[in-house]
Amino acid sequence: MRKIILTVILITILVLTFLSNFILSDSPIPNEAVKFDTGDTAWMIVATAFVLLMTPGLGFFYGGMVGKKNVISTMLQSFMAMVIVTILWVVVAFGLAFGPTIGGVIGDPTSNLFFQGVGTNTAWSLAPTIPFMLFALFQAKFAIITPALITGAFAERVRFWAYLLFMVLFILVIYSPLAHMTWHPEGIFFKMGVLDFAGGTVVHMSAGWAALAGAIFLGKRKVQKVNPARITYVLLGTALLWFGWFGFNAGSALGANGLAVQALGTTTVAAAAAAMAWVFLDKILGHKLSALGACIGAVVGLVAITPAAGFVSIPHAIFIGAFAAIVSNIVVSKFPKGKIDDALDVFACHGVGGMVGMLLTGVFASKAINPLVGDNQGLIFGTSTLFTNQLIAMVIVSVFAFVGSYILFFIVNKITPLRVTEEKEELGLDISQHGEFL
Repeated sequence: MRKIILTVILITILVLTFLSNFILSDSPIPNEAVKFDTGDTAWMIVATAFVLLMTPGLGFFYGGMVGKKNVISTMLQSFMAMVIVTILWVVVAFGLAFGPTIGGVIGDPTSNLFFQGVGTNTAWSLAPTIPFMLFALFQAKFAIITPALITGAFAERVRFWAYLLFMVLFILVIYSPLAHMTWHPEGIFFKMGVLDFAGGTVVHMSAGWAALAGAIFLGKRKVQKVNPARITYVLLGTALLWFGWFGFNAGSALGANGLAVQALGTTTVAAAAAAMAWVFLDKILGHKLSALGACIGAVVGLVAITPAAGFVSIPHAIFIGAFAAIVSNIVVSKFPKGKIDDALDVFACHGVGGMVGMLLTGVFASKAINPLVGDNQGLIFGTSTLFTNQLIAMVIVSVFAFVGSYILFFIVNKITPLRVTEEKEELGLDISQHGEFL
């Protein structure tokens, strides 16, 4: 059956793309060519490449943490996100995320099927200085890394084909609506005034809650405690993630401007502060200063600053990074691992880090940093509206992402088993799923 389905998918894509000039309308071309800003365009091309690099970086980050028998499979899960989500985004998901609104919750994909209407001579309303296609491709990289983040929770026990199916459904049902609600001018969160500069809700909270749902649904690994295969992979992955995150956050300014520089600065110091706070807290609690701890801390800082990067000052970014690291470190140590096997602490780092960042955006957002904030500044400036809106959005996203993802895991498991057999888990996913090994 799987062979038949895959054959149908391939043939359908080939036929539709071959006949696209007959099936789809031409991209709209204005009477006069739009004059885009060359500096903004150049920066956004680079930023798009930076963000794509984060996904293989995540592969190294996760791949180094799992046991030696599961390194290839874990890294391939990230790589295949680049493959599957890219095509899915172009075919239909971009329209769901950024197409004409349907009730402020989801976009109408019909106007953007196969990037119909997404050309190089038009622009997105909130990014008028760069081509529309560049904006769409930049956003594609965010969609790519989100399901890849989830894989750390069910590492070492998930069937690869089931993961691919879940990834497709997650992008269509969870990610695209959240992107529309948060970043589309007609989205319900956007109109509420919720601030999410680069993906605290859309990327990290959705991935964190989905990861928790996956860990609960799949159950515990046969052997939970394994020695990390390659700490050097984790160090390399952290470096690639930190590097790519500059495109993630500074690129979300959608231009080569002062706001991009501000986001670059806040991203830099938040990651450093979080890494420092994590290893300091480890030492205070009687643990050794470890490479793994420093790497996890840096990533937590990057996660936490993501929603706030273009709204807060440098000193406040340091606070956000350090505070998020302390909270996540405590959650990791107190997480009920004996009952819930979140293999690589995705919820404690990405879910919790994203929530801390969202709430602290409501505390520290300043119109002096970004005029978009307006008079509804953070709590520290004496107003509470923004913080309340951030809190409401956090609760809605948490429930939606967790419940929705759990339902998706249930559906996928009915179609094809999510978990490998005990024998294949013992053998290792590299051999049992891919016929390869280190």
